Amino acid sequence: MKRVLIANRGEIAVRIIRACRVRHIQTVAVYSTVDRDALHVRMADMAICIGPGEPQESYLNQARLISAAQVMGADAIHPGYGFLSENAEFAQRCIDNHLIFIGPTPETIALLGDKAAARTAMQNANIPVIPGSPRLTDVQKACQAASNIGYPVMLKAVAGGGGKGMRIINGEEEMKQVFSIASEEANAAFGNAEMYIEKLILKPRHIEIQVLADEHGHVLSLGERDCSLQQYHQKVIEEAPSSIDVESRVTLQQLARNVTKTLGFRGVGTLEFLYCAPGQYYFMEMNTRIQVEHPVTELITGLDLVDAQLGVANQEPLLLQQSDVQLDGHAIECRVTALAPGRVSGLHLPGGNGIRVDTALYQGYMIPPNYDALIAKIIAYGPTRAIAIRKLQVAISETVIMGVPTNLDFVDQLIHNAKWLDNQFDIEFIDEVVKNRRSHHDTSNVQTSVSPRTISGTK
Repeated sequence: MKRVLIANRGEIAVRIIRACRVRHIQTVAVYSTVDRDALHVRMADMAICIGPGEPQESYLNQARLISAAQVMGADAIHPGYGFLSENAEFAQRCIDNHLIFIGPTPETIALLGDKAAARTAMQNANIPVIPGSPRLTDVQKACQAASNIGYPVMLKAVAGGGGKGMRIINGEEEMKQVFSIASEEANAAFGNAEMYIEKLILKPRHIEIQVLADEHGHVLSLGERDCSLQQYHQKVIEEAPSSIDVESRVTLQQLARNVTKTLGFRGVGTLEFLYCAPGQYYFMEMNTRIQVEHPVTELITGLDLVDAQLGVANQEPLLLQQSDVQLDGHAIECRVTALAPGRVSGLHLPGGNGIRVDTALYQGYMIPPNYDALIAKIIAYGPTRAIAIRKLQVAISETVIMGVPTNLDFVDQLIHNAKWLDNQFDIEFIDEVVKNRRSHHDTSNVQTSVSPRTISGTK
C-alpha cells in the first residue's frame, strides 16, 4: 500500500492522513467545492475535487470516488466513518477496480450493515437481542409489527447509523405520521429506505465493545466504552472504560470476540449493546468502521486503531495476544458541534498533559452547512475517572471558538452535573437535564441542545 485516497472529510480525514504519514503512505484528499479550503485538503499530499457541496454529488458519489482514485494513482481507499464507510456496494466496487478497501469484506459489511440480518446472525450466535421486526417498507406492516412487539418502539433505518431515520414511536397514529418521513431521511443518508422496529428499552446504558481482527484469525477485544450521553440519537460524551459490573464486562467482551471470529470479520469493529443491569443486556448492532469515539479506546490501550486498520488492510498479522491488551486509566471524549454554519473568526484549542484534540478547524475556516455538525473532539485522559473529568473541565473552559455558535456551554453544563459526576446516568440523562432546566429556568439564555443538523451519519 503506497497511496491511499481518503473518501471522507473533516477531522476523520485529518486523522487518517496523520496515520498514513507515520507509515510513509501518500494520501489523496477528495473535496467538494465548498470544502476547497478545508484542512484535510491542505494536509494531504494530493487533492482532487469530486463535485458540488451536496453529499450525493460528491462524498456519496461512488463513481466519482473510484475515478478519483484511479486518476490520482491510489492503490487503496479509506472510507473513514459515515458516508460510504459501511456501504457494501462501494467496498465491492473498490475491489472490482483493483483498489484495497480499508475495512471488512463487502459480504461482512452487507450482513452487518443490514440491521435486521445482523440481529438474526446474533440470535444464531446465542447473543440476546432486542425484540424486533424484519425489514419494512410499508407503514401498515410497520404498524402491525409494532403492535405485535408492543409500544413504545424504536423505528430505525436498516442501513443506517448516527440517528438517521431513527424515531421513538408511542402509538399507531404516530407511526402513520412519521414512518414515511423517517424512511425518506434514511434514503437520503444511506441510499436505502428500508426500516425496522425494535422494542424501546427504557433507561439502559449504551455500552459498546471495540474489536480488532486480522485475516489470519487473530481477534482482540479492546475493552468497552460507555456512550450513554446522547441527544437526537447522537452521542455527546463517551468514556472508557465503563462502570458496568465486572462479570458483564468479561462476558460481553468474550461474546464480542466469539462473534467476530465466527463472522470472519477483519479490521476494526464495534458491537453495541443496551445494558440494563448485571447480566441483562441486549445486542443492538455491529458497526464495521472506525468510530467517532475511537480516541478514548486508543488512550486506555495505547494502540493506534487507524494504524491497525492500515496494517490489517495490508494483510499484516496482529502481533498482540489478548493477554497483551492492558486497559490503563480513564478517558472521556466530548463532541463539539457547530449550531450553525459560519466562519471561525477566532480559535483557541486546549492542550497540556492528558489532553487530545481531534479537529479540522483553523482560524478563518468557513464551516459549510452541508455536512455533519461535528467540528472537534476534545478528549481527556487520567489515571482515574475523577482526574480525567477535572482535566476535561479545564480543557473545555479553555476552549474558544469565535464566529459560530457551538454546544460548548451545553457540554460544560453536562460535565459539571452532579449526577454525571457521580456516575448516575443512562441514555435518557441529557433529555432529563434539558427538561429540568426548562421547568426551572428561563431558557432564553440557557443552551439546552446540541445540533441535530447531520448529514454523514457519525454515530
